[in-house]
Amino acid sequence: MRALHKNLTVQVLVAITIGALLGFVAPDVGRKMKPVGDTFVNLVKMVIAPVVFLTIVLGIANMHDLKKVGRVGGKALLYFEVVTTFALLIGVAVVNVVRPGAGIAAAAMEEPDVSAYVTQGKAMSFVDFVTHIVPSSIVDAFARGDMLQVVFVAVLFGAALAMLGESGRVLVNVLEVTSRVFFRIVAIVMIVAPIGAFGAMAYTVGAFGIGALLPLGRLMLSVYLTMAVFIFVVLNLILRAYGFSLWEYIKFIREEILIVLGTSSSEAALPRMLAKMERYGCAKPVVGLVIPAGYSFNLDGTSIYLSMAAIFIAQAFNVHLTLLHQLELLGVLMITSKGAAGVTGSGFIVLASTLSAMRVVPVEGIALVLGVDRFMSEARAITNLIGNGAATLVVARSERAFDEAQRQRAVAELRDERRSALGEFPPPSAEGEVGVAAGDWGGAAQGTRVGTGGSGD
Repeated sequence: MRALHKNLTVQVLVAITIGALLGFVAPDVGRKMKPVGDTFVNLVKMVIAPVVFLTIVLGIANMHDLKKVGRVGGKALLYFEVVTTFALLIGVAVVNVVRPGAGIAAAAMEEPDVSAYVTQGKAMSFVDFVTHIVPSSIVDAFARGDMLQVVFVAVLFGAALAMLGESGRVLVNVLEVTSRVFFRIVAIVMIVAPIGAFGAMAYTVGAFGIGALLPLGRLMLSVYLTMAVFIFVVLNLILRAYGFSLWEYIKFIREEILIVLGTSSSEAALPRMLAKMERYGCAKPVVGLVIPAGYSFNLDGTSIYLSMAAIFIAQAFNVHLTLLHQLELLGVLMITSKGAAGVTGSGFIVLASTLSAMRVVPVEGIALVLGVDRFMSEARAITNLIGNGAATLVVARSERAFDEAQRQRAVAELRDERRSALGEFPPPSAEGEVGVAAGDWGGAAQGTRVGTGGSGD
């Protein structure tokens, strides 16, 4: 048990527990921990844009066949649209059955200021979202860390580099070394992940308090149960149809899930997910295209939350939504939910824009869920994370770009690493770069078929 303290899973779990206790026992101190959590998230965001750019560029450049790039992208977008629509439908169905908003005296509740969210929501439109994809300059996309714009630039750059053929090989080699440098930076940043998770959880409990959960407890419980059903029923059936085990996949990415749980941000685990999915057996080009795109187009958890929150507000204000109204809500959310990434408070902005477009439910009703949103953001972020990884597995399998032997090796290696970190037996001899401390993914690219080094080398 001597190495137990080195296990990332244990570290993050302990940090989250201590943070929650601090926020509960000393709320004032807990609220002061906000900079700790924010700093860790900013450390990760600092490297997200270059990591995503390099992963996509190298994936496309090493694919050679640009038709395959288009085919992978098309399959991913089709999957995203179908699955997020299922998520919206499940959310609408559950909230209509459970009716968590019934009986809440909305008019009597204290309403925090939501004017900023309402103003931004009214300013959003589908045309704005589409035109926003193209940045005013390449530098601006990276400076603001706009995920969708970075993906757009990376796809163009990767396609142009692939067209150069052998003459562009020198640049590809340089970018591969640069990619390994950035993933090493991520590994360094992840050393302080437990500290970041502690700060974020202490602030959440200290700022909002357990008391804030009670009046809206039915909504929270409904959202959590719906997301659990989506993961363990819908995603489970999808993965089973493609020959994968949901439970094995979740255990493989459990460190990333815990990081998201502590920080309430799926972006905090993005660099690690890129390496983990490649290590699991997905081809690098598929990982590079599907995971980053999923952060804008495959927000399953956010879709469930938005559909349930909109109808919850209508129920709280005693606004009867007909079947036609609810179909209209689904149609609007299928568009607006695609813009719910990469923006602080984006969930509220999208919710405000949706209610504004419908003109049936009071937009100011988003104040009802503002106080407990933070407590539901973990479920949203975890569902988004698991959903994006599942999408990568499905697309990789359909493209015959999944290495089953690599999956078996990766699962065995990670199991041995975790056991050795728990002190069950001595760590295996170091061959290549496996056998490192639990949670380290330095050997993520070992054994993959695409690329000359791999992002996790």
